Amino acid sequence: MKRFISIVTMILLALLIVNNSLTHQYLGILAGETFLVNQHSDPLYEEITIKGKEYEREPSDAKIDPVWGAIPGYNGLAVDVDASYKKMKEEGEFIAERLVFKQVKPGVHLKDLPPKPIYKGHPDKPMVSFIINVAWGNEFISPMLATLKKHNVRATFFLEGRWVKNHPELAKMISEAGHEVGNHSYSHPNMQQLSASAIRQEIYKTNDVIKATTGVSPVWLGPPSGSFRDEVIKIAAEEKMGTVLWSVDTIDWKKPTPEVLINRVMSKIHNGALILMHPTDATSKSLESLIKQIKAKNLEIDTVSELLSEDRVMKTVHLK
Repeated sequence: MKRFISIVTMILLALLIVNNSLTHQYLGILAGETFLVNQHSDPLYEEITIKGKEYEREPSDAKIDPVWGAIPGYNGLAVDVDASYKKMKEEGEFIAERLVFKQVKPGVHLKDLPPKPIYKGHPDKPMVSFIINVAWGNEFISPMLATLKKHNVRATFFLEGRWVKNHPELAKMISEAGHEVGNHSYSHPNMQQLSASAIRQEIYKTNDVIKATTGVSPVWLGPPSGSFRDEVIKIAAEEKMGTVLWSVDTIDWKKPTPEVLINRVMSKIHNGALILMHPTDATSKSLESLIKQIKAKNLEIDTVSELLSEDRVMKTVHLK
């Protein structure tokens, strides 16, 4: 009888141990550790660790350039070895196209720099941006928006506050089409010659009317005619706004032929280019060809915020 009781007790204890959640957790850990040891000792895992270094890139800090003002930083790349191994283990061989990457932030960001104008993006970023200053040219806005939509391109429209007040439907059309909206002053003055209070008034009034009309609060200031002094940059920075100029100018207000305008841009196009244009007949007629030729150079086209962000343009690599 005693022997029977002992056997029953042992069986009950065994059942309790097997069904205990802590036991399951412990066994799971053991299994995970076994997998970890196995994969780390796999020659493929070691190969990914070694060869992956060739595809990694160091992040680039934001900096002040003596000629080009503030230059944004650019993320680096690090190989996620574990994720890459999972993608390659079935074939059992190293396949560069299946490497999985993580972006690595730089140590210094654009926001860490003292207030300076921005003329272009990072030179390693294969992207450009159309900055379209709007204070007139209403008749060309709809066809330009249609062309941008056709080619799935977003631009940044710098809107004059007075223009927004007089043409709210066009301002809403631009914003609702997915384009970024910036501040182009209220009355298109020479901001270099304004007092500090007048500079603030131009910025405040424009931000207010854009917010009221589109629901968007601008984060970029585009001074009319590119005219500014250091105080303009500092006051904009106090409002959490960056000051944007350009590195490529269409000079479309001089009414060039489309051929002249396109050649003017394409002869100066570069990584990180900020391309200045207006709603003009020449730009409207040139826009589709410009988009095609820029994309043919493997350059993406997006908003100022996207261009100046630290995010890498990922073409042939895979993010985790």
